[in-house]
Formats: sequence, structure tokens, C-alpha cells
Amino acid sequence: MQKSIRLVTGLYLKFALLTVVVGLLLRIVLPFNAQTTDTGFAFGEWCEIFLLGAVNDLCAATVGFAFLWLFTMSISRTKYTRPWGYITLGVLTAAFCYVAFFNTIFDEYGSVAPQIAMGVLGYWAASFALRLFLPGIRSHWTTVWFALIVVLCVGLTIFNGVSEYFFWNEFGVRYNFIAVDYLVYTNEVVGNIMESYPIVPMALGIVLVTLVVTWYLFRRDIVRADSLTGWKWKAAAGPAYLAALAAAVGLLHFNTRFQDSPNVYVNELQANGLYKFYDAFVKNSLDYERFYLTRPEAEAERFVHEVYGSTGENLRPVRAERGGEIRRNIVLITIESMSAAYMERFGNEQGLTPTLDSLYRTGLAFNRVYATGNRTVRGLEAVTLSLPPCPGQSIIKRPNNGGMYSTGAVLRDKGYTVKYFYGGNSYFDNMETFFSGNGYEIVDQKDYAPEEITFANIWGVCDEDAYRKVIRTLNEDAASGKPFFAHVMTVSNHRPFTYPAGKIRIPHDAKSRAGGVMYTDYALGRFFAEASKQPWFGNTIFLITADHCASSAGRTEIPLEKYHIPAVILAPGLVEPCEVDGIVSQIDLMPTLFSLLNMSYDSRFYGRSVFDPDYTNRAFIATYQDLGYLEGDTFTILSPVRRVEQYRVVPTEKNPHNLEPAATTDEEQVNRAIAYYQTSCKWHKR
Repeated sequence: MQKSIRLVTGLYLKFALLTVVVGLLLRIVLPFNAQTTDTGFAFGEWCEIFLLGAVNDLCAATVGFAFLWLFTMSISRTKYTRPWGYITLGVLTAAFCYVAFFNTIFDEYGSVAPQIAMGVLGYWAASFALRLFLPGIRSHWTTVWFALIVVLCVGLTIFNGVSEYFFWNEFGVRYNFIAVDYLVYTNEVVGNIMESYPIVPMALGIVLVTLVVTWYLFRRDIVRADSLTGWKWKAAAGPAYLAALAAAVGLLHFNTRFQDSPNVYVNELQANGLYKFYDAFVKNSLDYERFYLTRPEAEAERFVHEVYGSTGENLRPVRAERGGEIRRNIVLITIESMSAAYMERFGNEQGLTPTLDSLYRTGLAFNRVYATGNRTVRGLEAVTLSLPPCPGQSIIKRPNNGGMYSTGAVLRDKGYTVKYFYGGNSYFDNMETFFSGNGYEIVDQKDYAPEEITFANIWGVCDEDAYRKVIRTLNEDAASGKPFFAHVMTVSNHRPFTYPAGKIRIPHDAKSRAGGVMYTDYALGRFFAEASKQPWFGNTIFLITADHCASSAGRTEIPLEKYHIPAVILAPGLVEPCEVDGIVSQIDLMPTLFSLLNMSYDSRFYGRSVFDPDYTNRAFIATYQDLGYLEGDTFTILSPVRRVEQYRVVPTEKNPHNLEPAATTDEEQVNRAIAYYQTSCKWHKR
């Protein structure tokens, strides 16, 4: 009994040591990553990062040890004796037959879930039968499987450390809602990784390190695994581990209260990545009234009705005050990950966006537009529904999101043909369900003939191919005599940043962000060159903007400079070159375009035209759980557990969007932020 307890205890201590060491190495390396833009931590903050970080990793190791613990608990000779062996075999066989020949819960998930369940249960039943009737293989079977599980646990620990490094390298944070979200779309994510990184040498390196660490730490434990039989040591060690597991889970949750300092990097570095992943998973849907500051319902609604002159769920008439409605075609282009910081107009000296910079000089140019979020679905939600972002999942990814009041609905009621163009497969991010459910015709990669695709990667066809498809389709729509609304979502400015060769000065196989930006801008220029030759061009108004920025990481929870996007409206003969310098939200862009066309309609939008006499320069900016409201130089952030923070915009030479903690809280701004978000979340809860 004592030997068994010492063996399992030693196994746990070694696994915990490995986990803590991997976490320590990450905390040493990540501050030197380019995404970590501020490492001026105080001594106490460094202590939090390394000491509390080690505690969090130890707790995570205790939770992860459950797999090894369960296996050791299952090692027994009794389960093969009569009648238990035959009963166990009968149960496993019945379970396999049930899954194989009857409708089960796995069929509800569809895809390969039933096949996986059949494979696991079939293997389990067959292997148990072999061990039951061939006693000589039992000891070897236990040793081999114990070795495989140890290797798997070690390998996953090392793999997770590498994955966390690359995730930080992309987003500047530990695992968050983006990591959870991406796991749903395995094909795109795995394909993206395969095309972006040297997977083979990295995988071989991880395998080699895994084998070396397993051999060095666990080889003696593996050969002694078959000695872990008997029930006495399990009766003592089992409850002890369960108590430790409960304590570890509780401590992980308790320690999150230390992850609320003003410096996000301190919070992220001390946290354990896997717990952050779990936390993001359970918080992907957040009920506003449960987690955020609220005002009395009638008071919040009254505020919104006064701001918009609306009734009910923000319903009000929008009426043109000059001339008749201008029946122009509309093309909305949302560019993937196009930060304003890439443009020469906003200080970039690399010459990446000559097309976009030239368009800015010829249209209605917005100098301070802020994206509502840091994901494509947030940008699409903003320009389609014209609503502040809700916490958790975007409305686009929520159930029951069809038949909503949208920009497409407004135009469809006015006789427009309404189409959504996407160069990839629109099932990604639930775009197909959302746009088709809201009356859009979808043109995506499935609609491309083979000869229409000259280049593609895991995300879809290159932007040039996509724009050519748009022009061909719009030529057909124009022939019908009806005006058209085309919403185009690009894909090329996305990792792995691959594109056709010979188009720009950066090689097509460089896989650099700069190359992705430059090619995207090049393709946009080619689109306008070809579109200008079409008969419908002179009667079309264009809105070019971005879905979100390339990165959202920064010193604060919501660094404004990482949400600053370009936006320009072009309308030959209608819009003269001019600039809009005030704060504008992404949700205001389409209502502004509608006002340029003198459109009258009944609106439920929270966005409004910048030409509206009552327009307030403000923006809604959010992560999946922090809801920001910018008005003037005051930036208010509402967070779960009914927290509120406030910052002042204090421009510096390097960063005109620089934020500093506010010395005092502007309660009026807090109340305005609450009223906007509270009512929008209530009225558009899905």
C-alpha cells in the first residue's frame, strides 16, 4: 500500500513540476514578445506574475492529473474475475451495439460524433475481451497504455506551452474567447496553422522533447504501473486527490480576483492559460443584467428614447429633409483586419496602402472611426445591424438571429437586390445562416467555377478572384434594371498572408502581415480599375471600411489605437472630397450612407448619420466581455461583476489614442454607457 501511494504521489509531483516549469518559461519569454508593449512592472507586480502564476499552474496541474489518476484507479485484477469480467464485457458490448444500431445522443451532434463513439466503445469492448480471455497480456497491456497516457499528458503540457506562445504572438493575451471560438471551425484553423508555420519541424521538436522528458522523469513509474493493484491504497489516495482537486479548482477561481490590475499584461502573465480557456468557454454568453451595472429599466429606456426620439424598442422615423431619394447602387466593402495604422494618412511610412490612401483623398473620409470589436463577426454585426456590441457571442453567431432589422432589410424594402459576397465558405462564423436568414443572397466559394479561381488558401479565394466574381455578378444584377446592394467581405489580409505571386514587391511566400496588407490594397485598386469600366459604376456609391484591426492587444483592456479603422465613402458626382474629424462608430457608417442618398425609413438602429443635427460623437468598442463607450475624451468600460473603469484620452506624440486612468469618475458618462448597452442587450436578446 505504501509503495503504491509513494508511486502515485511521485507521479503527481513530477507532473506538477513539469507544468510549473513550462509556465515559468512562458512567463520569462512572453514579456520579450513584440506584442508585449509595456513591461514597466513594479516589484509587487513581478511577484504576482511569478509567484501567483506558479500557484495557478500548480492548481492547473492538479486538475490535469485527473487523467493519470483515473487510469491508476482503473488498474485492478478483480475486474477480470467472475462474474465481474463477464458483466463488464456484456455492458461494453451492449453499449457498442446501442450506439451502432440505435439513435443516440451522439446522432444529435451529427458529423463524425457517432463514428467516434462507435470506435471508442468498439475498441474498449474488443480490448477488454482480449484481456479477459488472454490473461498473459494484461500486465503488458497496462504498462503500454500507462506509458501512452503519460506520454500524452507530457506532450499536451509541452504542446500547450508552445501554443500559448504563438497565441500570445498573435493576440498579446492568454487564451480567450477567440481561442474557444476558433476550435469550432477546425478545418479553417488547422489549415491556417499548416499554412502559417513550419509544422513538421515544430511537431518533430515537440515529439522529441516529449519523449526525452517522459524518459527522464517517468520511466521508472511506467515499468512499475502494474503494481498499482489492490483497493486499500485507492481507498486512501482517492479521497485525498478529490479533496486536492476541489481545492485547486476553488483556488484557481479565487485567484482571478488578483487579475484585475490596470495593466492587462500583469493580469495575463500571472494567469494560467488553460484556466483562461475554460473561463472564456463558460462566459461565451453573458447576460447583461446579471453581470453588468444597470439602471432602472424605465430610466434607461427613457434616456434612449430621448436621444433618438423613438418609442418601443427604439423605433423612430428617419426622414430625408432635402430633395427626393437618390436611387444609386450600393457597394459595401469590409476589408479583413485593416488597421488604420497601416495607412500613410495615419503615420505609416512603409507605403502599404497607396490605393486606400488615394481613395481617402477623393471621398468622404472618416479620420476617427472605431470598430465595435476584434472579430469579423463584430464588424459584420456593426454594419449590418447598426447596434452596439453585446457581451459574449456576436448576434451573428447566436441562435434565432433571422428576420432582424438590418441594412439589408431597409434596402430590400426599397426594391434593391441584396447580396453578401464572401471569398471563403460562408458557413464559417455562422455567416451563411445569419445572412440568408436576413434576406441576403449569398455568393461564396461554393459558387465559383474552377476557372474562376486563380489562387486560394485555407480561408478562400484571393481578393482579386473575389472582386472579379463581384463584378461579374453585379453586371448581371444591373441588367435587371433593379438597384443592387452588394456587401463584400475580403479574406486575403489574414494569416497565413499568402497571395498570388508577382503582384506586389513583397514575395508571395513571405507570409508577412505587411504583404497581406499590401496585396489587399493592390486587389482593391484592381477592383476599382475594373469597376470604373462598368456601366453601373457612375450610379453607385461605395463604402470601404474594415471589419476590425489586425490586433487588439495593449496595455489596457481596450486600447483605442487597436480599434481605429479606416472608412471612406465614394460617390462619383455626389460626394465631394471632405473629412469627418469627430469620433464615429462603425455602427454609424451605413446610416450616414443612407442619409447621403436622402433615404427615408423607419429605423431601429442605434447608429445614426453623422449629418444628423442631433448626432453625438461617440463610439461603442468592446471585447467579448468588456463594453466600452467613448464620448469626447472620456472612455468608460463596463465589465462583469458590475465593475466600471474610466479613462481619459491623453494624446501623445506617438499615440493620439493614448489612455490614462481618470482621476475622477464622470457619472453622467457611466450612466449613458449603461443605458445604451442595457437597452440594446434587452431589446435584441436572442
